[in-house]
Amino acid sequence: MKVTHDYSQFSTTKKTIVTIGTFDGVHIGHQKIISQLLNASKKENETSVLLTFFPHPRMVLQKDSSIKLINTIDEKIHLLEKIGLEELIIHPFNREFSRLTALEFVRDVLVNKLNISKLIIGYDHHFGKNREGNFEQLQEYGEMFDFKVEEIPAQNINDISVSSSKIRKALNEGNIEKANKYLDYNFMMSGKVVSGNNLGSKINFPTANIHIEQDYKLIPKNGVYIVKSTISDVDYFGMLNIGNRPTIDGKQQTIEVHFFDFDKNIYEEGIQIELLKFIREEEKFDSIADLKNQLEKDEINIKKIISTEFH
Repeated sequence: MKVTHDYSQFSTTKKTIVTIGTFDGVHIGHQKIISQLLNASKKENETSVLLTFFPHPRMVLQKDSSIKLINTIDEKIHLLEKIGLEELIIHPFNREFSRLTALEFVRDVLVNKLNISKLIIGYDHHFGKNREGNFEQLQEYGEMFDFKVEEIPAQNINDISVSSSKIRKALNEGNIEKANKYLDYNFMMSGKVVSGNNLGSKINFPTANIHIEQDYKLIPKNGVYIVKSTISDVDYFGMLNIGNRPTIDGKQQTIEVHFFDFDKNIYEEGIQIELLKFIREEEKFDSIADLKNQLEKDEINIKKIISTEFH
């Protein structure tokens, strides 16, 4: 898959079949649209192109810095590549770009730069300045500029009743299994292993502290989770704690994972963790001994669940 970071840098002599959207999560609804895109491009022997935007339009237009995204850009690229997309364009979304009228967007971007022959969109798709462009208008522009427009019917997506906002809500509530069902893959967090305060090692629960650089990445609700990670081509299960470590009066949120049957040094390495199940809320214990006692219980409980549900 080729990735272009600005539509103006894209060039092709071949005709393209295009879909447009933020595609946060690349969830099962998105996958239906992309599947239709890939089938059409194979049939017509044309190039499949997905045009997406970063930052998320809400971050720019509503100054909504509180919106957190299911995927980082790198995670989204990885997911789309796995699906088999040929061309991904990640266009910088800013106020100037948002002021393009529907006509300017179709003419200058889709027709003149992307060399479009067909546009495939989800139902109720709006675009252009003040979201003035809709399906009917796209059909008019399609006749004007000689490209086809295909809208995926509402029932095709509604059958599975899924949206990025529903997934964000599930993650914020710690409902990982619901989120993973909607995503059709395990929600992931990618970051770098950094050194912590070594409390885990002192109580025989060494942890890898994960630093996630992208502040727009959604971190699920605080608590203890079952997780899985592939390190040097081997799958390791573990228990993850997201929280402020109230037992030691921690002030900042940390993400710490204790892998089972694991003794490698992975400091300063990049790591990707898949979240599988929420186990319990974060708690404040009266002493470090009580915390250690609870972690031992968690480990027994989690290993039991892993052996019955994830093996």
